[in-house]
Amino acid sequence: MYHRTRPVCPDPSTPRKRSVIDKYICTMIPKSGGDYAYINDAFGPLPAFLYLYVALFILVPTGNAITALTFAQYILQPVWHGCVPPYAAVRLLAAVITCLLTAINCYNVKWATRVQDIFTGTKIFALVIIMVAGFWWLCLGHTENFRHPMDGTNTQPGYVALAIYSGLFSYSGWNYLNYVTEELKDPYKNLPRAICISLPLVTVIYVLANIAYFVVLTQDEILASNAVAVTFSDKLLGVMSWIMPLFVACSTFGALNGAIFASSRLFFVGARNGHLPAAIALINVRNLTPMPSLIFLCIITLALLIIEDVYVLIYYVSFVEALFTTLSVSGLLWLRYKSPDRERPIKVSIVLPIIFFIICAFLVIFPCYVSPWEVGVGVIIILSGIPMYCVFIYWKKKPKWLIRSSHNFNMICAKLFMCVQEERSD
Repeated sequence: MYHRTRPVCPDPSTPRKRSVIDKYICTMIPKSGGDYAYINDAFGPLPAFLYLYVALFILVPTGNAITALTFAQYILQPVWHGCVPPYAAVRLLAAVITCLLTAINCYNVKWATRVQDIFTGTKIFALVIIMVAGFWWLCLGHTENFRHPMDGTNTQPGYVALAIYSGLFSYSGWNYLNYVTEELKDPYKNLPRAICISLPLVTVIYVLANIAYFVVLTQDEILASNAVAVTFSDKLLGVMSWIMPLFVACSTFGALNGAIFASSRLFFVGARNGHLPAAIALINVRNLTPMPSLIFLCIITLALLIIEDVYVLIYYVSFVEALFTTLSVSGLLWLRYKSPDRERPIKVSIVLPIIFFIICAFLVIFPCYVSPWEVGVGVIIILSGIPMYCVFIYWKKKPKWLIRSSHNFNMICAKLFMCVQEERSD
């Protein structure tokens, strides 16, 4: 639930014991919004706005649309066994599930978190089945898929970076916890605990699940399949093959719910800082959910579902996402230099962000000569946000009709969704 107020961090120069730090549970930037909050604090409003602009219209709704389509694909695949489900049926079911989860998140935060807990457990169970089945198949002596595993591999750095893009998209969501920092209980303790538990666990489980896929399926079978888990279960589980599409659908259902919950807070915080329409910064008076932010995100996601080949957007947004991730981690390095004495209750070794920065720089630089078209489109998408910033954010003396129209729109949203501005004491 959204906190109406939160304690202000004490003066860093004031001597205090550890218990006092625990009381105020300050982190260096104790704000929701993830990368947006860090970029805004380190480099100012323009880079932060550009990230928010791209995330609002491309990054987040594209990821949500693809997750919803994956859910629909796996649910409908058993109905059209051996065939590709109809285009309209997949899109319609994806739209329905997006609206359903948006409604749940709008109605009650606790409902959304319970959905997340249940379907996260279902996801882990499904992945364990895949891992056990793949290990059993390997123990039977089926090692033929590993005899020449690197056949056809292109080792040029640029192509390696492009291959990593798809992997990063599959693992996306690792930074969603930082989108809801203000809603965490005892973040000083729970934030590092959640990161240290979840990231290694997810990495190990996903890597082992992919190894299981490659044990059972050939490269051609994986590339030709629209639903790899269905192909895997058909080949290995026999009469129980129906169980895998169900579990994968549950997995993507939970993933979509988590993405909607977390990413809506990103746009809420951006609007609260004046980088998006003020209506998106409103919260429902009954359950304190950022309802306008949730609904606006739902509308953008539904619009992207209309695109016939929405997966092509992955190639355009991956470069943009890598670029802003690089900017975000460079902000950490810059703040270490610019503000060395700033309060940091949670502090990691400088070696880790340096290594992360080098990897991100590799992902940004090398694709430039391999896929200049995709990189160029990504840069154009980013630069298109500059005129928007100049007109709606930087321009202070706006015409009265524009100010009046904005006020009327905010009032309509406030009355329609029974929302008010968040009460803050900081």
